Amino acid sequence: MTTQIRAPMQRGEIAELLRDHGIAPTHQRIEIAGVLFSRCEHLSADRLLTIVNSRYSEVSKATVYNSLRLFLEKKLIREVIVDPSRVFYDANTAPHHHFYNMSSGELTDICDANLQLAGMPTLPDGMVADSIDVIVRIRPRDGAGGPVAPASLPASC
Repeated sequence: MTTQIRAPMQRGEIAELLRDHGIAPTHQRIEIAGVLFSRCEHLSADRLLTIVNSRYSEVSKATVYNSLRLFLEKKLIREVIVDPSRVFYDANTAPHHHFYNMSSGELTDICDANLQLAGMPTLPDGMVADSIDVIVRIRPRDGAGGPVAPASLPASC
């Protein structure tokens, strides 16, 4: 899997981004946010922990999970649950959907404009729709050799 790296944000920019979302910019939060916002990749908490700890001093698993929960509450990131045992964190909070490659475990963006829904079910009384998240689960055709290469997927965001 190829990971695109975005232009790295400076620590001051990350701290300002956190402050703009009402989050106190601790050293650990800056490091965690720096990884999330420097990669065009959907990361699991465990993968994020590995990357942060490979680059910097030890950050605990609890700190990563607590930071992710705070970032979610403040709408800085999105949580993508592909199944109960697979949760990814997405720094792209713009409306979009995902392909989930069941063979490789890779999650790929689908632009919101590339998906059309034809109607909504009637919502229960007193409820409003907050969002719609679509995950299209894909796998190689029978007999195909291995995971689908990102270049062969339809254009995304």
